[in-house]
Amino acid sequence: MLYHKAYRQPNSSEWIVLIHGAGGSSSTWFKQLRDYIQHFNVLLLDLRGHGKSEHLAVTGAKGYSFNEVSMDVIEVLDYLNIRSAHFVGISLGTVIIRTIGEIDHSRVKSMILGGAVTRLNLRSRFLVMATKLLKHYIPFIWLYSICAYILMPRHKESRSIFIREAKRLAQAEFLRWFKLSTEVTPLLKYFHEKEIPVPTLYLMGDQDYMFLPAARKISNEHSHAHLHIIQESGHVCNVDQPEAFNKVSIDFVYKVAEQSSSVDFMAQLKSKQVYLG
Repeated sequence: MLYHKAYRQPNSSEWIVLIHGAGGSSSTWFKQLRDYIQHFNVLLLDLRGHGKSEHLAVTGAKGYSFNEVSMDVIEVLDYLNIRSAHFVGISLGTVIIRTIGEIDHSRVKSMILGGAVTRLNLRSRFLVMATKLLKHYIPFIWLYSICAYILMPRHKESRSIFIREAKRLAQAEFLRWFKLSTEVTPLLKYFHEKEIPVPTLYLMGDQDYMFLPAARKISNEHSHAHLHIIQESGHVCNVDQPEAFNKVSIDFVYKVAEQSSSVDFMAQLKSKQVYLG
Protein backbone atom coordinates (compact mmCIF):
# COMPACT_ATOMS: atom_id res chain seq x y z
CA MET A 1 0.00 0.00 0.00
CA LEU A 2 1.12 3.57 -0.67
CA TYR A 3 2.76 5.48 2.14
CA HIS A 4 0.17 7.85 3.54
CA LYS A 5 -0.51 10.08 6.50
CA ALA A 6 -3.93 11.25 7.60
CA TYR A 7 -4.57 14.44 9.57
CA ARG A 8 -7.99 14.49 11.20
CA GLN A 9 -9.92 17.67 11.89
CA PRO A 10 -12.54 16.94 14.59
CA ASN A 11 -14.81 19.76 13.42
CA SER A 12 -15.05 18.65 9.78
CA SER A 13 -16.40 15.64 7.91
CA GLU A 14 -14.75 16.74 4.65
CA TRP A 15 -11.59 15.07 3.37
CA ILE A 16 -8.97 16.61 1.10
CA VAL A 17 -6.64 14.21 -0.72
CA LEU A 18 -3.40 15.71 -2.06
CA ILE A 19 -1.88 14.18 -5.21
CA HIS A 20 1.64 15.29 -6.12
CA GLY A 21 3.15 15.32 -9.61
CA ALA A 22 5.63 12.95 -11.25
CA GLY A 23 9.03 13.19 -9.61
CA GLY A 24 7.59 14.88 -6.50
CA SER A 25 6.32 13.54 -3.19
CA SER A 26 3.85 14.44 -0.47
CA SER A 27 6.44 16.86 0.94
CA THR A 28 5.78 19.25 -1.97
CA TRP A 29 2.50 20.18 -0.23
CA PHE A 30 4.26 21.68 2.79
CA LYS A 31 2.89 25.15 1.99
CA GLN A 32 -0.69 23.86 1.98
CA LEU A 33 -0.75 21.48 4.93
CA ARG A 34 -0.89 23.96 7.81
CA ASP A 35 -3.80 25.89 6.28
CA TYR A 36 -5.74 22.84 5.11
CA ILE A 37 -5.67 20.96 8.43
CA GLN A 38 -7.25 23.94 10.17
CA HIS A 39 -10.38 23.38 8.09
CA PHE A 40 -10.55 19.79 6.83
CA ASN A 41 -9.33 16.25 7.25
CA VAL A 42 -6.28 15.87 5.01
CA LEU A 43 -4.72 12.81 3.41
CA LEU A 44 -1.14 13.00 2.18
CA LEU A 45 0.34 10.16 0.16
CA ASP A 46 3.35 9.27 -1.96
CA LEU A 47 2.64 7.72 -5.36
CA ARG A 48 4.34 4.44 -6.19
CA GLY A 49 8.08 4.73 -6.57
CA HIS A 50 8.08 8.21 -5.01
CA GLY A 51 9.05 9.39 -1.54
CA LYS A 52 8.31 6.78 1.10
CA SER A 53 6.46 4.61 -1.45
CA GLU A 54 9.70 3.82 -3.25
CA HIS A 55 9.35 0.20 -2.11
CA LEU A 56 6.37 -0.16 -4.46
CA ALA A 57 8.45 0.46 -7.57
CA VAL A 58 8.29 -2.54 -9.88
CA THR A 59 11.34 -4.42 -11.06
CA GLY A 60 12.37 -4.96 -14.65
CA ALA A 61 11.08 -2.97 -17.58
CA LYS A 62 7.39 -3.16 -16.71
CA GLY A 63 5.69 0.20 -16.91
CA TYR A 64 2.65 1.74 -15.24
CA SER A 65 -0.76 2.83 -16.41
CA PHE A 66 -2.79 5.74 -15.07
CA ASN A 67 -5.44 3.23 -14.06
CA GLU A 68 -2.99 1.27 -11.91
CA VAL A 69 -1.60 4.38 -10.24
CA SER A 70 -5.14 5.66 -9.58
CA MET A 71 -6.21 2.35 -8.07
CA ASP A 72 -3.28 2.67 -5.64
CA VAL A 73 -4.92 5.83 -4.32
CA ILE A 74 -8.37 4.25 -4.14
CA GLU A 75 -6.88 1.38 -2.13
CA VAL A 76 -5.73 3.85 0.52
CA LEU A 77 -9.16 5.53 0.58
CA ASP A 78 -10.82 2.16 1.13
CA TYR A 79 -8.34 1.27 3.86
CA LEU A 80 -9.20 4.50 5.71
CA ASN A 81 -12.93 4.17 5.02
CA ILE A 82 -13.02 7.42 3.05
CA ARG A 83 -15.94 6.99 0.70
CA SER A 84 -15.52 10.32 -1.10
CA ALA A 85 -13.22 13.31 -0.92
CA HIS A 86 -12.12 16.57 -2.48
CA PHE A 87 -8.98 15.98 -4.54
CA VAL A 88 -6.24 18.58 -4.97
CA GLY A 89 -3.50 17.83 -7.49
CA ILE A 90 -0.58 19.48 -9.19
CA SER A 91 0.83 18.88 -12.69
CA LEU A 92 0.62 15.20 -13.70
CA GLY A 93 -1.19 14.52 -10.42
CA THR A 94 -4.21 16.23 -11.98
CA VAL A 95 -4.41 13.47 -14.60
CA ILE A 96 -4.48 10.87 -11.82
CA ILE A 97 -7.35 12.71 -10.14
CA ARG A 98 -9.28 12.85 -13.39
CA THR A 99 -8.64 9.12 -13.87
CA ILE A 100 -10.04 8.38 -10.39
CA GLY A 101 -13.12 10.35 -11.42
CA GLU A 102 -13.41 8.24 -14.54
CA ILE A 103 -13.13 5.01 -12.53
CA ASP A 104 -15.83 6.15 -10.09
CA HIS A 105 -16.87 9.79 -10.03
CA SER A 106 -18.89 9.23 -6.85
CA ARG A 107 -15.56 9.03 -5.00
CA VAL A 108 -14.76 12.61 -6.04
CA LYS A 109 -16.67 15.47 -4.42
CA SER A 110 -14.63 18.07 -6.26
CA MET A 111 -11.43 18.38 -8.25
CA ILE A 112 -8.96 21.21 -7.70
CA LEU A 113 -6.42 20.91 -10.49
CA GLY A 114 -3.30 23.04 -10.05
CA GLY A 115 -1.04 23.49 -13.06
CA ALA A 116 -3.47 21.15 -14.78
CA VAL A 117 -2.23 19.03 -17.66
CA THR A 118 -5.19 18.98 -20.03
CA ARG A 119 -3.47 19.00 -23.41
CA LEU A 120 0.09 18.99 -24.74
CA ASN A 121 0.87 21.97 -26.97
CA LEU A 122 3.64 22.10 -29.57
CA ARG A 123 6.25 23.09 -27.00
CA SER A 124 5.36 20.33 -24.56
CA ARG A 125 5.18 17.72 -27.33
CA PHE A 126 8.62 18.82 -28.55
CA LEU A 127 9.93 18.59 -24.98
CA VAL A 128 8.58 15.05 -24.62
CA MET A 129 10.04 14.01 -27.97
CA ALA A 130 13.48 15.49 -27.19
CA THR A 131 13.54 13.83 -23.77
CA LYS A 132 12.55 10.52 -25.33
CA LEU A 133 15.49 10.73 -27.74
CA LEU A 134 18.02 11.72 -25.09
CA LYS A 135 16.94 9.57 -22.14
CA HIS A 136 19.42 6.75 -22.89
CA TYR A 137 22.39 9.07 -23.42
CA ILE A 138 22.46 11.49 -20.50
CA PRO A 139 21.69 11.05 -16.76
CA PHE A 140 17.99 11.31 -16.00
CA ILE A 141 18.49 14.02 -13.39
CA TRP A 142 20.02 16.24 -16.09
CA LEU A 143 16.96 15.62 -18.22
CA TYR A 144 14.64 16.33 -15.33
CA SER A 145 16.52 19.54 -14.52
CA ILE A 146 16.28 20.72 -18.13
CA CYS A 147 12.56 19.92 -18.24
CA ALA A 148 12.01 21.69 -14.92
CA TYR A 149 13.78 24.80 -16.23
CA ILE A 150 11.70 24.83 -19.41
CA LEU A 151 8.45 24.35 -17.45
CA MET A 152 9.38 26.82 -14.70
CA PRO A 153 11.86 29.32 -16.17
CA ARG A 154 11.05 32.16 -13.75
CA HIS A 155 10.47 30.20 -10.56
CA LYS A 156 13.66 29.00 -8.94
CA GLU A 157 12.10 27.69 -5.71
CA SER A 158 9.64 25.44 -7.58
CA ARG A 159 12.42 24.07 -9.77
CA SER A 160 14.67 23.42 -6.79
CA ILE A 161 11.98 21.53 -4.88
CA PHE A 162 11.08 19.25 -7.77
CA ILE A 163 14.70 18.60 -8.75
CA ARG A 164 15.49 17.76 -5.12
CA GLU A 165 12.61 15.29 -4.97
CA ALA A 166 13.48 13.77 -8.35
CA LYS A 167 17.00 12.98 -7.17
CA ARG A 168 15.47 10.37 -4.87
CA LEU A 169 14.08 8.42 -7.83
CA ALA A 170 16.02 5.58 -9.37
CA GLN A 171 16.66 6.02 -13.09
CA ALA A 172 14.47 3.03 -13.96
CA GLU A 173 11.62 4.57 -11.99
CA PHE A 174 12.06 7.91 -13.73
CA LEU A 175 11.87 6.16 -17.10
CA ARG A 176 8.63 4.37 -16.13
CA TRP A 177 6.96 7.63 -15.17
CA PHE A 178 8.36 9.37 -18.22
CA LYS A 179 6.91 6.62 -20.41
CA LEU A 180 3.59 7.14 -18.68
CA SER A 181 3.69 10.85 -19.51
CA THR A 182 4.40 10.13 -23.19
CA GLU A 183 1.20 8.07 -23.39
CA VAL A 184 -1.05 10.76 -21.94
CA THR A 185 -2.20 12.46 -25.18
CA PRO A 186 -5.10 10.14 -26.11
CA LEU A 187 -6.24 10.09 -22.48
CA LEU A 188 -6.29 13.89 -22.35
CA LYS A 189 -8.26 14.02 -25.57
CA TYR A 190 -10.82 11.64 -24.08
CA PHE A 191 -11.06 13.70 -20.88
CA HIS A 192 -11.58 16.84 -22.96
CA GLU A 193 -14.42 15.24 -24.90
CA LYS A 194 -16.08 13.56 -21.91
CA GLU A 195 -16.80 15.70 -18.86
CA ILE A 196 -17.71 14.05 -15.57
CA PRO A 197 -20.36 15.67 -13.30
CA VAL A 198 -17.95 16.88 -10.61
CA PRO A 199 -17.33 20.53 -9.59
CA THR A 200 -13.89 21.34 -10.96
CA LEU A 201 -11.58 24.25 -10.28
CA TYR A 202 -8.58 24.84 -12.51
CA LEU A 203 -5.93 26.78 -10.58
CA MET A 204 -3.35 28.03 -13.06
CA GLY A 205 -0.42 30.41 -12.88
CA ASP A 206 -0.55 33.36 -15.26
CA GLN A 207 2.99 32.43 -16.37
CA ASP A 208 2.22 28.76 -17.04
CA TYR A 209 2.66 29.19 -20.78
CA MET A 210 2.73 25.42 -21.41
CA PHE A 211 -0.69 24.56 -19.97
CA LEU A 212 -2.74 27.70 -19.25
CA PRO A 213 -4.20 28.10 -22.79
CA ALA A 214 -5.56 24.53 -22.78
CA ALA A 215 -6.97 24.94 -19.25
CA ARG A 216 -8.69 28.14 -20.35
CA LYS A 217 -10.26 26.32 -23.29
CA ILE A 218 -11.49 23.29 -21.36
CA SER A 219 -12.91 25.40 -18.52
CA ASN A 220 -14.95 27.36 -21.06
CA GLU A 221 -16.29 24.20 -22.66
CA HIS A 222 -17.06 22.11 -19.55
CA SER A 223 -20.18 23.04 -17.63
CA HIS A 224 -18.88 21.97 -14.20
CA ALA A 225 -15.54 23.75 -14.50
CA HIS A 226 -14.22 27.10 -13.36
CA LEU A 227 -10.81 28.67 -14.02
CA HIS A 228 -8.94 30.85 -11.53
CA ILE A 229 -5.66 32.39 -12.68
CA ILE A 230 -3.07 33.11 -9.98
CA GLN A 231 -0.90 36.13 -10.72
CA GLU A 232 2.91 36.06 -10.60
CA SER A 233 2.87 32.26 -10.70
CA GLY A 234 4.11 29.53 -13.00
CA HIS A 235 3.27 25.87 -13.46
CA VAL A 236 3.68 24.84 -9.80
CA CYS A 237 1.33 27.49 -8.47
CA ASN A 238 0.92 25.88 -5.02
CA VAL A 239 4.60 26.65 -4.37
CA ASP A 240 4.88 29.94 -6.27
CA GLN A 241 1.86 31.62 -4.62
CA PRO A 242 0.72 29.43 -1.71
CA GLU A 243 -1.44 32.05 0.01
CA ALA A 244 -3.56 32.59 -3.10
CA PHE A 245 -3.64 28.87 -3.89
CA ASN A 246 -4.75 27.99 -0.35
CA LYS A 247 -7.41 30.68 -0.05
CA VAL A 248 -9.06 29.98 -3.39
CA SER A 249 -8.98 26.19 -2.96
CA ILE A 250 -10.31 26.28 0.62
CA ASP A 251 -13.13 28.64 -0.39
CA PHE A 252 -14.02 26.33 -3.26
CA VAL A 253 -14.16 23.23 -1.04
CA TYR A 254 -16.42 25.05 1.43
CA LYS A 255 -18.77 26.14 -1.32
CA VAL A 256 -18.96 22.66 -2.80
CA ALA A 257 -19.44 21.06 0.62
CA GLU A 258 -22.20 23.47 1.56
CA GLN A 259 -24.03 23.71 -1.73
CA SER A 260 -23.20 20.70 -3.89
CA SER A 261 -26.75 19.41 -3.59
CA SER A 262 -28.17 22.76 -4.62
CA VAL A 263 -29.43 23.19 -8.16
CA ASP A 264 -28.63 26.89 -7.83
CA PHE A 265 -24.99 26.14 -7.08
CA MET A 266 -24.59 23.94 -10.16
CA ALA A 267 -26.33 26.56 -12.30
CA GLN A 268 -24.01 29.26 -10.97
CA LEU A 269 -20.96 27.06 -11.59
CA LYS A 270 -22.14 26.38 -15.12
CA SER A 271 -22.53 30.09 -15.79
CA LYS A 272 -19.14 30.83 -14.12
CA GLN A 273 -20.77 33.04 -11.48
CA VAL A 274 -19.45 31.28 -8.40
CA TYR A 275 -17.25 33.69 -6.46
CA LEU A 276 -13.92 32.10 -5.54
CA GLY A 277 -12.18 34.96 -3.76
